[in-house]
Amino acid sequence: MQNPQTSFSTFDPRYFLPIVATSAPITDAWRQWIADNKYAGMDDRLIVQQLVANGISPSAARLEVSSINQNPYFQAGHKFVQALRKLESHANILADLAALSTHSLTIDHQPNISRIDFLENYYTKNIPLILTDITKNWSALSLWNPEYLKSKYGQIEIEVQSDRNSDRLYEIDIEKHRRKMLMADYADAVMTGGATNNYYMVANNGNIFKTALSGLLEDIEMFPEYLDPQKLNNTVFFWFGPEGTITPLHHDPMNLLFVQVYGRKTWKMIPPYYTHMLYNYRGVFSEVDCENPDYEKYPSFQKVPIIEFTLNPGEAIFIPVGWWHAVKSLDISISMSFSNLAFPNQYEWLLPQVIT
Repeated sequence: MQNPQTSFSTFDPRYFLPIVATSAPITDAWRQWIADNKYAGMDDRLIVQQLVANGISPSAARLEVSSINQNPYFQAGHKFVQALRKLESHANILADLAALSTHSLTIDHQPNISRIDFLENYYTKNIPLILTDITKNWSALSLWNPEYLKSKYGQIEIEVQSDRNSDRLYEIDIEKHRRKMLMADYADAVMTGGATNNYYMVANNGNIFKTALSGLLEDIEMFPEYLDPQKLNNTVFFWFGPEGTITPLHHDPMNLLFVQVYGRKTWKMIPPYYTHMLYNYRGVFSEVDCENPDYEKYPSFQKVPIIEFTLNPGEAIFIPVGWWHAVKSLDISISMSFSNLAFPNQYEWLLPQVIT
């Protein structure tokens, strides 16, 4: 008999089951998700339940969620979240106060107003205004239409946005959609192509000063009460497109005066104190599709009141800096916009670049 103190057995892998991991790994992507939801106020138990539902073991999930509060990176982020929540609570109060007014979902209409009235009661107060009679000296109102643009400027090479239907982020990805063509060909497409958002000549195409389309400035008046005619470079913009074109929900980084010359456009406007409910993750654009909002993905948007109206030919709207708006053409449309206001109009914006 062998001495039990000196005997040994040989390991035979045939008689042992391999060790199998019973928990999915907690990746950095999951850690970011945990932090996002902790900052958003989700209960720890619900966070753990979601992790377990995705294959992470209950013990690993509980440990990760309970330990995040001691993480110095999370603690630093929490300070900024607290500061942001203070600003959001202030914005909510402003929204509640505005809602007490029976005019909170309307925009003033005036035939025209004096320079000082415009400055004191709208520009400095960041309040929009529709001016219904300031284009009476514009020959453009009787001249401009697709046929006119084709006959007078048909051989000019212009730039347009194209293939917009292939890309939900066509405004953010604007460089991918630039296309050059003759005005005559573009005007024909607008006149015969029916309602579409697939192509559009927009402000960012810059045609009014890059081409002989600058001759169009002879058909308008530069509103001396509100605009500075000495500041024309990169401040005057020309829009021309078919029925159905859409400018998605965004705000401009400066004040604008927008004039509807031909056709009609519907506008949806939202005051800036609702910015924190508009999912503004990149630049000046909202993630929300105003035409078909996804309330399951963007639930806060359900709480946002929208001021909706139609801008008719000859009417102009003052769009205050920071006001959100989405625009859709009801007809073939020609418009002008101006940022050369007669008052200071440069602002510093810290724009987000969050990839969701």
